Amino acid sequence: MPLQRAAVAAAKAELFKALGHPIRVRALEVLVGGERPVGELAEELGVEMSHLSQQLAVLRRAQIVTARRVRSTVFYSVRDPGIAQLFATARAMLVDGLRDRHALLADLEGDELAETTDDAVRA
Repeated sequence: MPLQRAAVAAAKAELFKALGHPIRVRALEVLVGGERPVGELAEELGVEMSHLSQQLAVLRRAQIVTARRVRSTVFYSVRDPGIAQLFATARAMLVDGLRDRHALLADLEGDELAETTDDAVRA
């Protein structure tokens, strides 16, 4: 059983590794809205076609996206629509983290203001 858990953990790590590039994440965010031809996707993301193709190949190998060819055009789509939920969860985690940091910053700024006010009163 521990060996099986290790294999599952390794598979999950590979999935997250495949998601570990900003262009891949942006491409997936677009593809969640539906299938797109690679040229349109490159234009929407503002990246070179060759660079996007490399990033999409990583996602294809990880079985996160699928590709189909119609004549000379390649269309990409997400393999599992659950990727949208994964990104929604990631966004919620980021927002919560930013809220915590904002609260900490506000506390620090409040402490700094209090110290400045105390210094002014002492002078």
